[in-house]
Amino acid sequence: MTAILAIFLGFLLDCMFGDPHWLPHPVRWMGKAISLLERWLRKGFPATEIGERIAGTLLWLVVAGGSFAITMGVLLVCGQVSPWLRFALEVLICYQTLAARSLMVESMKVYPPLLSGDLPGARRAVSMIVGRDTENLTGEQVAKAAVETVAENTSDGVIAPLFYLVLGGIFGMAAPMGIFYKAVNTMDSMLGYKNSRYLYFGRTAAKMDDLFNFLPARLSGLLMVWASFLLGMDGKNAWRIFRRDRLKHASPNSAQTESACAGALGVQLAGDAYYFGRLVQKPTIGDPLRPVEYEDIRRANRLMYLTAVLGLLLLSLCGGGIIALLGI
Repeated sequence: MTAILAIFLGFLLDCMFGDPHWLPHPVRWMGKAISLLERWLRKGFPATEIGERIAGTLLWLVVAGGSFAITMGVLLVCGQVSPWLRFALEVLICYQTLAARSLMVESMKVYPPLLSGDLPGARRAVSMIVGRDTENLTGEQVAKAAVETVAENTSDGVIAPLFYLVLGGIFGMAAPMGIFYKAVNTMDSMLGYKNSRYLYFGRTAAKMDDLFNFLPARLSGLLMVWASFLLGMDGKNAWRIFRRDRLKHASPNSAQTESACAGALGVQLAGDAYYFGRLVQKPTIGDPLRPVEYEDIRRANRLMYLTAVLGLLLLSLCGGGIIALLGI
């Protein structure tokens, strides 16, 4: 049960402090390791489809397996020194695998310039959290991009890490499993692109991210529908749009929370967007019952936070119940 307590404390720390830039973060170390391994493996394998897919798979195995093994090893060493030291480190790692507050902080940086009419400033702020071109976005499009980011990352940044923290916690490996998931997600964000550089090299990273997010994404969508009812939003519409539009995305997971959020707010998300100067046609999610408003950024964050709390409570109860049942 100490693992569940560590997860709760880590969640509280994330809600209070987010991701201060002065604090060393495992994801930054993972990013450096991924970049270094990519350079080495590209030199060692031919630039063919087979060669790049093998190299990309090796990178995935080394980073994912190494992240888990190193975390487990450090915790075991700390446990030999003091159980309290191990517990403190586990709390810290649980905290650093979650991103609810940083997601709220970064998305809300878009809000003040929109309210003040500083559209260039709002475009710059949203460019830090989205991959699309932002130079020509209208105010409504900037707000929509921020809402989409909050909705999608509710799963990747909060519920999925909680899912794997609790799953690992059942067997006394909460922190290693949380770091394992962050490695999977980080590799996808760095390598999982369908362009000439990563189409084959990043194939394993993209597919494994889809696999490990399959259950958490669907849980996130359902929790977000539940949260919309509790917040007095349009819960019925959230459920309707979730069932109708949750697969309207190139990724099998991304539209799960976007659809629930779009329905809860009564707006239409997604649709065509420009990436590196090229128009990418994408289906819309939700119905345009009204235009996206600047205030929807705040509403999306409230929805994200309550979804996170519901996820923490549900997953912890399930994990604690399994631990008690198995007598672990």
